[in-house]
Amino acid sequence: MLNELHIRDFAIIEDLRLTLKPGFVVFTGETGAGKSIIIDAVEMLLGGRADSTFVRTGSDVALIEGLFFLEPSTQGPVNRILDREGLLDDPEQLLLGREIRREGRNICRVNGRVVTLSLLSEIGELLVDVHGQSEHLSLLRVREHILLLDRYANDDDILQLYKEQYQTLGEVRRQLEQLRKQEQDSARKLDYLTFQINEVESAILKPGEDETLLEERSRLANAEQLARQTEEAITALDGQLESQESAADLLGKVVHSTSGLAKIDQSMADAQSQAQAIIEQVSELVRRLRLYREEILFTPHRLDEVEERLNMITTLKRKYGGSIEAVLSQAETAREELENITHAEERLNELAEEEDDLLHRLGHLGGQLTQIRQDTGKRLAKAIEHELADLHMKGANFGLAQHWDDDPSGAPVGDRVVALGPTGLDHIEFLVAPNPGEGLKPLAKIASGGETSRLMLGLKGVLAQADRTPTLVFDEIDQGIGGRVGAIVGEKLWNLTPKHQVLCITHLPQLASFGDQHIKVEKQVKGERTITLTHSLSDSERITEMASMLGGVTQANLESATELLYTASADKVEDQTGGKTKEQ
Repeated sequence: MLNELHIRDFAIIEDLRLTLKPGFVVFTGETGAGKSIIIDAVEMLLGGRADSTFVRTGSDVALIEGLFFLEPSTQGPVNRILDREGLLDDPEQLLLGREIRREGRNICRVNGRVVTLSLLSEIGELLVDVHGQSEHLSLLRVREHILLLDRYANDDDILQLYKEQYQTLGEVRRQLEQLRKQEQDSARKLDYLTFQINEVESAILKPGEDETLLEERSRLANAEQLARQTEEAITALDGQLESQESAADLLGKVVHSTSGLAKIDQSMADAQSQAQAIIEQVSELVRRLRLYREEILFTPHRLDEVEERLNMITTLKRKYGGSIEAVLSQAETAREELENITHAEERLNELAEEEDDLLHRLGHLGGQLTQIRQDTGKRLAKAIEHELADLHMKGANFGLAQHWDDDPSGAPVGDRVVALGPTGLDHIEFLVAPNPGEGLKPLAKIASGGETSRLMLGLKGVLAQADRTPTLVFDEIDQGIGGRVGAIVGEKLWNLTPKHQVLCITHLPQLASFGDQHIKVEKQVKGERTITLTHSLSDSERITEMASMLGGVTQANLESATELLYTASADKVEDQTGGKTKEQ
């Protein structure tokens, strides 16, 4: 249950703190005082859509916080989520918070830690169910009827399995559509990919090969100069002219001289060794230069080969990537794509078989859902007719129209192929005959607004009995009904309190008389600003407030208010002692 609510800088609320009790809590006050604004704040606290226009003028941030005491039936589902997300503190209570900023993103918190809006919403829907004013309109939207029926059925297993299979079918069909579209271009693309692969494979490319070839081309392009300079170096080192002493000749003299020195002076032995080492290094250098000269001289056609190879590599890089690595990567991608095309027909057959299997499974599950809805529809009709009788529509009949549409691409069910929808095969529409002797007709064709309101009340009452959410909120549920029916509605809402905390905004004193806690909402001008204030009323204050709701604080209305409270109290005692059965 919602135990404490704190709202700050939200619409005309400056700073509001509410402590809510278990049972039936009613909110009353003049139109425009801010009652529905409190409900709006609760919806946003639970993850509803936020609107920055709710931020109070002159403020940048609106804050909404709620402290919830977790009932035993709620602790399991809620605490599993909290434990999964590492947010579990006290298993018996939970703090939710939301900041709505005029500019920038909103901030959601669970137990003081920032969370995503989707997580806040996932937790919120387990705590509070808000029946807003717009539900009167939703009852007239036929597409909502199947959702309301399934909600009353309270049997989600088959429906959830159907939704999962339906989602899988959608993905399979998307893949099939894509493959069939690709199949039209596959022949042309097959030739192109094969050409790409053959062109790259025949080149036998090696990573870094182009850099090596560029170096070789530079050598070959300057072969004449390299050969001349090499020959000069060899001549200088080894000597080929009789008139010119070579470096080797000169070094030989050095070795001879140092050898003589070493024989006389042993300290010069190192000099002899150094001279001998230099001769060996010169000999090795000469050998290397001669080999290099032979490579230059004996590869006269190599430059043409290198140029041709580089031109081919440049062409491939221009077509398939800026480097040899990119060219090889593109070839690998082409191989994978070619393999996909080659196996496309096989994949098409696999997907077609999967689609057929899914359609049969969905047809079977859809048939089960249809049967569940037929049975649920009968129970719902009986329950609503009972509620309508209490709401002074005795003799009204409620029913539903349920049908399938044929679709050649749908699911086989018996001898039919039936259209699939996200919630099954069924099209559901609620029907009502407000008066005895009339035929069932769509809700939109009910002329009386009061009948629509009472039908909505009946449906809400029935659905609330099946609702597992611990806190139920009703925003102006009394629209379109009078005081006598209001008392009945008040008693019915109070009868939900053994399993729920019920919060209700009302304009009817007859309904408010059944409240276990009565909160008055009023607006007050503070300076030049309007603010919303709340006050939990005592018994005597309730009498005054209800007299005001009856038309004014007169002696007659005070007596009437006292009588309303006395009667409501007596009815509640009678219900508790078994005179009436709660949540029938």
